[in-house]
Amino acid sequence: MTARPEDYAPALDHAVAHTLAWLASLPDRPVRPRATADELGEVFGGPLPPGPSAAADVVDLLARQAEPGLMAMPSGRFFGWVIGGTLPAALGADWLVSAWDQNAAMRYSTPATAAIEQAAADWILDLLGLPGHADVGFVTGATMANFTGLAAGRQQVLADAGWDLDRDGLTGGPRIRVLVGAERHTTLDQALRYLGLGAPIEVPADDQGRIGVDALAAELARGSGPTIVCLQAGNIHSGAYDDVGAACALARKHGAWVHVDGAFGLWAAASPATRHLISGHELADSWATDAHKTLNVPYDCGIVAVARPGALPAAMGMQASYLVRADGGPSDPQDRVPELSRRARGVPVWAALRSLGRSGVADLVDGLVRNARALADGLAAIEGVTILNDVVFTQVCASFGDDARTREVTARLLADGTCWMSGSRWHGRDVLRVSVSNWSTDDTDVAASLAAVRRAAAG
Repeated sequence: MTARPEDYAPALDHAVAHTLAWLASLPDRPVRPRATADELGEVFGGPLPPGPSAAADVVDLLARQAEPGLMAMPSGRFFGWVIGGTLPAALGADWLVSAWDQNAAMRYSTPATAAIEQAAADWILDLLGLPGHADVGFVTGATMANFTGLAAGRQQVLADAGWDLDRDGLTGGPRIRVLVGAERHTTLDQALRYLGLGAPIEVPADDQGRIGVDALAAELARGSGPTIVCLQAGNIHSGAYDDVGAACALARKHGAWVHVDGAFGLWAAASPATRHLISGHELADSWATDAHKTLNVPYDCGIVAVARPGALPAAMGMQASYLVRADGGPSDPQDRVPELSRRARGVPVWAALRSLGRSGVADLVDGLVRNARALADGLAAIEGVTILNDVVFTQVCASFGDDARTREVTARLLADGTCWMSGSRWHGRDVLRVSVSNWSTDDTDVAASLAAVRRAAAG
């Protein structure tokens, strides 16, 4: 018998109440969690209950016991790592995705989610200035977006060299050179390890983390054979952008595949005010980004786009007699991602884009940049603080003098709980790192966060 609505209503009603209470707490609650994972392990663990519990009771227990261990990441005062909030339309859509319970692998069996994701893909290509014919896949995050784009590149450069990867594997095949900037994000190395391509060749970067174009030219000329060049749209510390256009032109002369890691920074292309940062990015072959960061949709939602026709399905696609395919139209969603079973994670992307529209996405990007600059200016006004990067997008790195003092101020700031700015290490020194990624951050959040930093710096 199909489950009846009344079977779900108590649990969902209680979940709604707890969700609204959580969201209502965000403006005032301390950002840091109040309990550790070890402490909560004792609360949630123990013997499995001998029998069933009412669904609503389980939801109540879960919400009540988890609350002390929740970081207020959706808060407008959370500036850690690169973690966005969630737009209201995207959150509502994500709830629908769970309720619909569709395995979004095939156009034939889940036409609604396939059509929604295709529409979202078309909008993304348009907004970001990418080739309209590119294949788009919705993956778990930027790590898997990098993995998937690089998998397509691996497949293509080996095919161009006359090597059949599907038949013969990597063993005995041509060595693929992978060139990366010295300040690339570590997920690129992780993806290359997953793909069996080994350690990349580092190309020197400048003081903002941008790959040296002349050094890249020299490295490209130094070797031959299958080559992949990885570029960066948004350095994790400085927010700086590689000269993607110039690098793509160089790579094209050598027949290299170009992959752009734009986890948060690719969205600069969606605003007229920041589009210049990423000029020439449309010349690349693949791009990776994460909609949970700058676009502010729920976890998990990475996006990969591949321009070379057929390269993405060649790397990711699979065939089986029981997988029924729709006649005509684009390839199945399963042909563009590593997973066969997956949720329709592109649906919240569609909802976010539909709710914002073109101007709203630009306003979102511009607002994040404006808040980053306001925070940088406010930090620079505090005695002893030095801003170490050119604030071109949403990242700020500050020093409070020597490493010991920077660590001390950071620790006091996190203990205060008003905001969260994660510590890091850049160019051989400890820094307070600020990443502005939340749509809801406003002038009040900026002012409260700067006041907290001033308190921490005053000791």
